[in-house]
Amino acid sequence: MRAMVLDRPKQPLQARDVPKPKPGRGQLLVRVNSCAVCRTDLHVVDGELPNPKLPLIMGHQIVGRVEEVGAPADFKSEISNQKFAIGDRVGIPWLGWTDGECAYCRSNRENLCDNARFTGYTIDGGYAEFTVADVRYCFHLPDRYNDVEVAPLLCAGLIGYRSYRKTGDARRLGFYGFGNAAHLIAQIALYEGRELFVFTRPGDTKTQESAKALGARWAGGSNDMPPEKLDAAIIFASVGPLVPAALRTLAKGGIVVCGGIHMSDIPSFPYADLWEERVITSVANLTRRDGEEFFDIAPRVPVQTKTQTFPLEQANTALDRFRAGQLNGTAVLVVNVK
Repeated sequence: MRAMVLDRPKQPLQARDVPKPKPGRGQLLVRVNSCAVCRTDLHVVDGELPNPKLPLIMGHQIVGRVEEVGAPADFKSEISNQKFAIGDRVGIPWLGWTDGECAYCRSNRENLCDNARFTGYTIDGGYAEFTVADVRYCFHLPDRYNDVEVAPLLCAGLIGYRSYRKTGDARRLGFYGFGNAAHLIAQIALYEGRELFVFTRPGDTKTQESAKALGARWAGGSNDMPPEKLDAAIIFASVGPLVPAALRTLAKGGIVVCGGIHMSDIPSFPYADLWEERVITSVANLTRRDGEEFFDIAPRVPVQTKTQTFPLEQANTALDRFRAGQLNGTAVLVVNVK
């Protein structure tokens, strides 16, 4: 099968013919139709995330059709997304496997599993014609989206949604960065009646106007103070200095949610900025429950994605343009889309 392979970080992916995988016990063989490109992919290629599987087929926002169903595995779960048949459309996210036995898995925190494996990082992903995936961590996808439209929802949407849910019932909500994930989750926040305040790079008036056109109450630079104190802020950009900046915008008891898997170092800040029960938290991975909730609400909003497509063989071009900020939407690799 055709695949784009990472042999070593900080080097371009290589177009290669590799053996078609076979599904093991409890796995699906999936013919990949599309795979969205994520900022985490950039972190892997650029060597910012340690110890990837090498050689590696990246990609963890995978949409495809079930080609073959492996033998049943001996596991039990209350999650209802485990039944698939040949020909079913399937979504494959970042969290690809957990042991089901550690203290985190047994306390409904599978996203923190001690032995978790991750699609497109520690197991092969979707920059290829076929992939295999643990049936437990695959999702049925809403019919209202086509294969390209739905791909960005599988990470930018899911991780963004988990970040959003960590803000609880915050009424005044700040977003630092207004890229793919923020744009998707903003639509849910506005649908649920939140007041949205968006922070961008200083001087980025184009993005600020885009946020206001979507429905944000206020938009400004990350060095600006909003017109009133916020109940919560989500940091979508991987920029550590935004953490103390966001803290200073919060009302008492507010929360800063760091929504990325990688972030530059957070500088020191006065304790007074954290006092009065303000909170800083991170978001790690996702749970299957997050996925079920998100794919229930997304088509009701409806959450709309903006995409820019590339053929599989142009994965390096998509990554380079993403890194340079030259994309007009989420990059989606098209593989077997008819």
